[in-house]
Amino acid sequence: MVSERGKVEPVHKVHKGLTADGAGLAGDRVVAVSSPARVLVAATARALRGVDCADLGHAGPVSRFPGAPEPVRRAAVSRAAGRVALTMAQVDEVDAARVARWFVDQYPRQRYPGVLIGSPHGAAAHLAVALGVPWLPAGFEMSVHWTGGAVDRPAAALEHGEVLAARLLAGNPDVHLRQVHCPASRGPLTGVTVSLAARWRALPAAYTQFLADRLTPGAPVVLVRDARTWPVLERGPGHSFQVGCPASGLDPVDFHPDSHALRQVLRSVGGDAARWEPPEMSVPSGAAEHGVDSGFELAARDWAARREHPLHRVLVPRPAALSAGVADLYRHWLRGAGKTGDRLVVECGRLLDPWQVVRAGLVPYWCENATRRSVDEAEWWLAGSETFSSVDVLPEPPGVRSPALAGLPQWLAVAGFGRRRRALDRTAARGYPVTSVPTRRATEVLRAQPYDLPTPPPLGAAEALSVLRDSGGHQGLLIS
Repeated sequence: MVSERGKVEPVHKVHKGLTADGAGLAGDRVVAVSSPARVLVAATARALRGVDCADLGHAGPVSRFPGAPEPVRRAAVSRAAGRVALTMAQVDEVDAARVARWFVDQYPRQRYPGVLIGSPHGAAAHLAVALGVPWLPAGFEMSVHWTGGAVDRPAAALEHGEVLAARLLAGNPDVHLRQVHCPASRGPLTGVTVSLAARWRALPAAYTQFLADRLTPGAPVVLVRDARTWPVLERGPGHSFQVGCPASGLDPVDFHPDSHALRQVLRSVGGDAARWEPPEMSVPSGAAEHGVDSGFELAARDWAARREHPLHRVLVPRPAALSAGVADLYRHWLRGAGKTGDRLVVECGRLLDPWQVVRAGLVPYWCENATRRSVDEAEWWLAGSETFSSVDVLPEPPGVRSPALAGLPQWLAVAGFGRRRRALDRTAARGYPVTSVPTRRATEVLRAQPYDLPTPPPLGAAEALSVLRDSGGHQGLLIS
């Protein structure tokens, strides 16, 4: 399959996109390729099996032509995305319950001493692996065809999204759909597909069964919640809309028609700022697209209370807070096992491999994306931390141009914090920021790291949460 950025990932062969019993689309056909939830479940499940991410993703069609003219590159990426986006007919076959089942079925069938659920975050995947537990998302993303669409027509995108939402909600009343129109993060795909983030309003049946069958008695449930906000338009029961997103590295004001940053973004993706007329938002500060629905959290609390499992909530004000906390936790964990905890890998977006991190005894710091804001946070954390002997940096090219992106010199500055080894992956840097690099590139880089075996025994949840409270408190991380 080809991702929204031109990446290709293997999929299970399913006749006409249906499940074996013909009752709906298979989960791997519904969930957007290379979306955070999809990648993180796949990476975490592999790590719990002792397997790396070498099979996740292949180079996309434009990755071999970093110097291709912008119109050619945009057309190639749009065609690639069109081949894997859901069609209008397939929208009626989406079954959110089957998606939940697909997520849980990726994990080894065994008992676990806990579980992480909630918002997608690379550090949450690393935390789950350190604890030896699964990570399950509170929602998933879909990409649907938008024939005749345009990156600079958010109102038209909303109109098309309303039709899609009505059809999706008719068969899936247990989800809330957040439509995101963000040319700064999705580039030209914003004009050919509609991005819908589905959030479960309660625990899906597959999750409750998984928790009941797989958790050991008294095992904790840790809910990670992205607390970021964004202006939102509540369009109707189960459907909301936002222009831009926190992951763009821009602020809501930057999506105003008079914004210089918006003009730069639209020009880079073939749009025209003169046509940009976003609808009026009804909620100035609503939960952003990766938040957790209050009904989902309440259902998790109710289930945990009835089954006598403690539930802890980790409230994440910004991605860097959890990234820094988990990096500090890994250093504590590795040193407690007699290792140095002195080698760092700075991951970005989908360029991560939790199993190779553990196998090599590395400390992972995860950047949500390649924006200056994300890289600034990594630099600040490094500046305030005990130095590392080596720093390897894996910058994921976002596939778009934006004034919010970090340049390669800034990524090199991150690597420069290493005392002896300072490495920026050249493959990821080649053609940055417009080319695409598959998830397996992280595996290829980390496989070259020396072995540091045996791996430490899994952390206990109580110890992990205590360390996160101590190290993440000043970052704004709230744990209850």
